[in-house]
Parts: sequence; structure tokens; C-alpha cells
Amino acid sequence: MSDIDVQGTVAEGFEAVRDEFATAVDPQAGAQLAVYVHGRLVVDLWTGDGVAEDTLTGVYSSTKGAATLTVAVLVQDGLLELDEPVARHWPAFAAAGKDRITLRDVLTHRSGVIGVDGGLTADELADDRVIAQRVAGQRPYWRPGTAYGYGGFVTFAMAGEVVRRATGRSLQAHFEERVRAPFGLDLYLGLPEAEEGRFREVLPGLAGPDELAAFWANLPGPHSLTGIGYGLNSTPPLDQVAFLNARRVRALGQASAGGVGSARGLAGMYTAAVFGLDGRPPLLAPGTLGEFAMPHSVGGDLVTGNTHYALGFQAKGLRFPFLSANAFGHNGSAGSESFVDPRSGIALGYTRRRFSFDWSYPEHDRLAAAVHRAAAATS
Repeated sequence: MSDIDVQGTVAEGFEAVRDEFATAVDPQAGAQLAVYVHGRLVVDLWTGDGVAEDTLTGVYSSTKGAATLTVAVLVQDGLLELDEPVARHWPAFAAAGKDRITLRDVLTHRSGVIGVDGGLTADELADDRVIAQRVAGQRPYWRPGTAYGYGGFVTFAMAGEVVRRATGRSLQAHFEERVRAPFGLDLYLGLPEAEEGRFREVLPGLAGPDELAAFWANLPGPHSLTGIGYGLNSTPPLDQVAFLNARRVRALGQASAGGVGSARGLAGMYTAAVFGLDGRPPLLAPGTLGEFAMPHSVGGDLVTGNTHYALGFQAKGLRFPFLSANAFGHNGSAGSESFVDPRSGIALGYTRRRFSFDWSYPEHDRLAAAVHRAAAATS
């Protein structure tokens, strides 16, 4: 790809990250990259039409990192129990053989509940409460605990229902009070109307006719596990590009994929979780951090094929082998990426407005590696 016009700043020793950003990012993507190292902002870059330093866009499943962090804080407070059956708080969930599924099973994608027969409409998927009502009676798609598979749109509706019933407040309200507001993070599970002027719509991927034909020819069937996990079994199949471009989705802040934010917001959240930010102490105590960063589901994801999970988070130490074993975070459709490495001190956030037509984002590897090299050289 050709060089692009890059705005922003990098700290001394991180100039190579700017160079990598200029060559690795699709010129039409509209992207942001922010990196903290041990609590210090060292990379703050952006590029593309309609993208500025404070632009907000849909981060899709990077939202799951924010939702997981909220659950971790509540577990740390003693308000939630990871190994308690979900049905203890939510009796209707016990239907169809789900009585022994725990919150840990849900967070590690081992519950077998990745969608519902007949699918969920885009309007239903906007609202975690509606999703919870629909999945309560659903039979799991495999025996709980025997395997794992990604529930792209329903996982944190289930976790959120446990949060609501155990605490009397929504997961989104806890995120705002405990995570976003205290640290002033530009990351929202429920975008206020006052911030709408900074939101930029997500754009579809660009591809030629032959590339599109090949992509559609290899698309999983709507009633396959992959199709169910990604909401393709509804009528019509879910349009992910349109999903977060709907104000209702952004306003409700659906906890699996409805988050809106910036690269600074994502990187700042992970910095706040592990190292603290702007003089405030870290959100997670060492014991909580160790539990949630530990790999839980590894091997073969029945939905995605190759994703590994810690507790709620993706296991980024298995995704990027130059990171430490307990690095964790979460990526999202349209190409967002975010993670923290407790050992090296790196917390990275990356957003882009435009989907890749084939959902591949090779710049993630290049940017993460460039950041790691620079951080190692300056430590």
C-alpha cells in the first residue's frame, strides 16, 4: 500500500511506529492508533477523510473488552461469582439443559449459546434485554463445557442479564460509573446524544467483482455454527456495516458489539485496567488481573476456527507471540484492535472506519510488532 498522510505525534523512540502506520494502513480505511507504555501516551496517530484525533466510530466486538472489564470489577467487588450457575440469578435461563452453565462458561464462550433458532433481527440485536429474553429458552448448540465457540452478538447480553439481576443495575451503567467516567475515556456503551457530532459512520469494504464473488462463494452457510454465531441465520441476514450506523444501537450500547469509541479510548481503558491512568490507581488488583488474563479456551473455536480466549478477553499472547503469555484484549469487526501486555507495559488501541471486504486486517500484526520493537528498544 502507498504512504498516507499521517497526523498526530509519537514519543522519541517510536518514530518507526509512525512509519509503519503510514505504510501498513489502507489509505481509505480512516484509522486511529494510540499506544500507552506503562501509563504514558507514546503514540497518538490518525489518518483518512473524516477522521480526526477525537473521532468516534463503531468498535464492534472490541466492546467485549469493555464489558469484560466491567464484569471483572464486579467480581473483584464480590458482587458476582464466576462459578455460580447463571440460573441462580436468572431462573428462566435454566431451560433446555442450561441449568449448570456458569458465568465463567458464558465469558469463555463454552456455554453453547451463540444465537437462537431462526435468528435475531437487527432491531432485536440492538437491545441486550431482548436478546436475553430470546436466549433464555434456547437449547445450546453443543453440550455446555465440552467445546467453545464465539457468540458474536449474544454473549454479553447473557452476562449483562446476570449483572442486572445480581446488582439491580445494567452492565452499561456500571461501565459508565466505574470505568469510563472516572478515567474520562472516549469509549461508550451507550453514546450520549451530545457526542453524536463526533461519530463517523462505518463504511463497507471495497473490492472488485472477482474478489467479491470469491468472498461470497466461501461465506459460511447461515445455519452453520459460524453463521449462527455471526447473526447470519436471521431473515434478512444481519448487515454488520449498517448495525452500528443505527442510532438506536449506539444509544443502547449493546454489550457484545454496540460500543463506540476511539483508539485513545481503547488504549486508555486497558492502561487504566492494569497500570492506572492520570494519577488514578489501576482498576484490577493482581489476583483479579491474573484470573481474567489466564487463557481458558484454547484449541479450536467452533465458530471462528482459530481464536483463543482468556476470561472474557481474547488471549492476545497466543495471537501475537512476541507479547507475554498473559497479554489480553479484544478485536472487532471493521478492524478495531485493542490489548494490553502487563509485562511489557504496552496498551494499544486501533480503530478504522472501513471494513475490509474479506474481514482480514494484516496491519494488526505489523503495527503490534512495530510497537513492541519500539517499546523494547526504549525500555
